[in-house]
Amino acid sequence: MSSLSALMRPRWQSFRKGSFGLHRRLKLLLLFIVGIVFWAGIFGISVRVLTYFQKIEVLGDILARKLLLMVLVTFLGLMIFSAILSHLSKLYLSRDLDLVHSLPTPGSKIFTARWIESTVDSSWMVIVYTLPVLIAYGVVYRTGALFYLDILFSLVPLAVISSALSALIVLAVVVVLPANRVRSIFFFLGLAALVIVYVTFRILRPERLANPEAFNSVLAYLQTMDAPASPWLPSTWSFDSLTAALLGNPRALLFQSVLSWSGAVFFSLAAVNASHFLYFKGYSKTQTAPGRRIASSGKIGRRFGRRLPGPVRAFIAKEVKTFWRDQTQWSQVFLMAALVVIYVYNFSVLPLERSPIDTVFLQNLLSFLNMALASFVTVAITARFAYPSVSTEGGAFWVVLSSPISLSMFLWIKFLIYLFPLLVLSELLIVATNLLLHVTPFMMVLSTVTVFFMTPGVVALGVGLGASYPDFASENPSQAVTSFGGLIFMMISAAYIGAVVILEAGPVHGYFMTGLRKEPVSLALKLWFAGAFSAAFVLSLLALLLPMKIGARRLREKY
Repeated sequence: MSSLSALMRPRWQSFRKGSFGLHRRLKLLLLFIVGIVFWAGIFGISVRVLTYFQKIEVLGDILARKLLLMVLVTFLGLMIFSAILSHLSKLYLSRDLDLVHSLPTPGSKIFTARWIESTVDSSWMVIVYTLPVLIAYGVVYRTGALFYLDILFSLVPLAVISSALSALIVLAVVVVLPANRVRSIFFFLGLAALVIVYVTFRILRPERLANPEAFNSVLAYLQTMDAPASPWLPSTWSFDSLTAALLGNPRALLFQSVLSWSGAVFFSLAAVNASHFLYFKGYSKTQTAPGRRIASSGKIGRRFGRRLPGPVRAFIAKEVKTFWRDQTQWSQVFLMAALVVIYVYNFSVLPLERSPIDTVFLQNLLSFLNMALASFVTVAITARFAYPSVSTEGGAFWVVLSSPISLSMFLWIKFLIYLFPLLVLSELLIVATNLLLHVTPFMMVLSTVTVFFMTPGVVALGVGLGASYPDFASENPSQAVTSFGGLIFMMISAAYIGAVVILEAGPVHGYFMTGLRKEPVSLALKLWFAGAFSAAFVLSLLALLLPMKIGARRLREKY
């Protein structure tokens, strides 16, 4: 235990003795406020949904239990996926591992210390944002203190089991494939698993459960809804424990809690014992096996045209080569493709023909709201690629400072490189979903033009704010995304998209009401149109220019 505490002490000391100046305290306060708002929002939505379920006789409690089971299965999947990536980084790819392995400490002790850290890092946020859903069950069903105590006794072993299973998978695979190659493979496997589960879930058409006419009898419908989950899943043990606490059955609660904790102890010991034989062997293979790189052609720079100045052309070629050589970057293009497929598929299964609202009105309403949804997809991808693009320069940023181009030109080059693929993606999303919705020509033109002007603003916000809050010490781009600057980018982008949608909502609604009443478009409505869309254009222009200017100025001031 003394060696374990010594290995984990630097992490605790860096947190306890870190600098907490006024600027950092303000950052933490803002993060805390945003976290509380999200937490309260999840709690409020959960209470409303469960209250609605309670009003449904017979079926309401079954639906509530189904929702609880889905939450826990999602928790398990997210934990396993997050823990795999965290274990790969902590156990094999961290920069301080050379120093740690030089200590007179067995490899199994190093594994255990890093495994504990990784378990906490990969699970705390999922647990925090699962708590409001579970607390909502206690509030709606008016349970006692035993249920709230059982929440922690159910989530903690589930997190430990997920982390231990992930560690066993990583230990076994890294012995065969070095970690500096297997990281991308695991990303593909995890992403493929998530996509397969989601698409399978959609192909099974779970919306049929909301349509009892699809079943021969009420009894068959209820049996389908109340079908038990697999007893081999750890999430089922936690589900049965929480259900027993809701129903006030302490004997069943105790049995399921003991089952969960015994599973957590068993898998933890299995992971630690496996590390005696596998961890150092996998770590040694990772150190001796070079990471594969995609061979990049030297002709890339000449493909951008001879009219561009030489330094600009060289930086464009550098950006393209860097992107394709970094497996953690180019491999996530598959994430974009999967995101597009899932997003479009959701619209293809909308039962619009059974809606009580007029179909034409509903189609165009969904198309209008879809502008915001497609833009939020663009924000998510921008946060992953464009926002950390400045931070990925790392310790080589001095090359940019010594180059014959200005920092403003440097940021505009990055902006243009990420703008074109994101613009194509956003337009593809909006056009494909509009075709599935069969919207009117007016709505098709409106949505495509609006997204065309919003996308440059979102990309500029990503590049500009990424330059304002660079993190050249980050080991991977995802660390920059989860920083304070990443949070600011998300908040400003959401506010920008919301402002554009609100500006256009009034005149668009007036136009459709005029069309439904078959009245001519009035001069006042035309002026409203012109004013609203002019304001949206000015807002988009400001979102394009201001972040790039501020980002270049902040870089000049710091470096």
